[in-house]
Amino acid sequence: MLQDQAQEGWRSLLRREWIPTLTVLLGGVLLQSMSVLMLTTVLPSIVGELGGVAMLSWPTTAFLASSIVAASCAGMLVAVIGARAAYCLGVTTFGLGALLCSLAPTMGWVVAGRLIQGFGGGLEVAVAYVVVRGTFPEAVWSRTIALISASWSMSVLVGPLVGGMFARFGNWRGAFDATAVAAGVLAIAAFFSLPSPASARRMPAPRVPAGRVTLICVAIAGTSSASIVEQPLSKIGLIAVAIAALVAMLRLDRAASAPLLPSDAFSLLTPTGIGLWLALLFSITYSPLQIYVPIFLQHLHGLDPLAAGFAVASASLGWTAASLVTAGASGPWPDRLILAGAAIMGASLMAIGLLTPHAATVLLLPAIVLLGVGIGQCWPFVAQRVMGGAKPGDVLEVEFLPGVQIP
Repeated sequence: MLQDQAQEGWRSLLRREWIPTLTVLLGGVLLQSMSVLMLTTVLPSIVGELGGVAMLSWPTTAFLASSIVAASCAGMLVAVIGARAAYCLGVTTFGLGALLCSLAPTMGWVVAGRLIQGFGGGLEVAVAYVVVRGTFPEAVWSRTIALISASWSMSVLVGPLVGGMFARFGNWRGAFDATAVAAGVLAIAAFFSLPSPASARRMPAPRVPAGRVTLICVAIAGTSSASIVEQPLSKIGLIAVAIAALVAMLRLDRAASAPLLPSDAFSLLTPTGIGLWLALLFSITYSPLQIYVPIFLQHLHGLDPLAAGFAVASASLGWTAASLVTAGASGPWPDRLILAGAAIMGASLMAIGLLTPHAATVLLLPAIVLLGVGIGQCWPFVAQRVMGGAKPGDVLEVEFLPGVQIP
């Protein structure tokens, strides 16, 4: 049966009982990815009305930090309340954060709203992969992951368009109101569409891993603070603190009775461990695009926020196209695509660094697209390795999509 599903290609996903689940999962990814690109577009308008230019990077930092914390706790929440309830909780929390942003009187409120949004988005995306693993057979995992990633192709248009439209009419708050409404609709759809097996065994509520989550937060705070201090020794010290906190967290987690990560997380000897290293390194390589390039395009190339948002979003198109084209690869090709993808990302990032200060925007766009192509052609296979190599009893809470596409 698994061989038949692999031979059917994309048609294997069009089973009637899977379509509602796929629709909800795609909608959730679209909602989060749209929010990331929308913020890039409206943030200058927010600063223009509320001030707080010194906190310009904090809405993104808060979103990513709380996403990681949520993803780390997703497996435990799924064990206690089930995947459907955890997914609905994530989407609802995401909507409440958007509502808080729309009501913000100061930049601090926007940061708080993005913190709440990040937790909801991180929980939603992490649980989505739990749903994929529990609903679909392994033969279609790579295609399912590629299709979920394809939602970013829609966010490339929807995110900057929604944000730019509201910002152009002087109503950036309306963009967050629209996000909150969409989240409410998605939560209702998820409640009625996602599977909730009656036979699922519910576990007693475990202790909250406060120590490990605190260490994750310390690591995030260390790297974030390193970006704003001026002294080189202070930067090195903060980065060292962040690395030490992560190492301590991994050691505590491996010894814990209820680990947050797979038992062989970041091991160099297992598929799951290597897959997590690849996910981490690919995410680090991709992240400068959405953190720095929009600012460079606006200040060095004179683009308005809407144009800069669409330029950066073109990488998501490359990601989506590459994922869809390569998702059916088998045999030795997944390994080859992962190696080639890493090389393409490195070359693209170097090209962006060299071309941004001097070259015309039209010459910069191909490098941005190729960065997305590089990660897109290998991301489904990295996620498949992590899920396929998981041992019985392991929990998988890695956020495989970007915003965090990793956006």
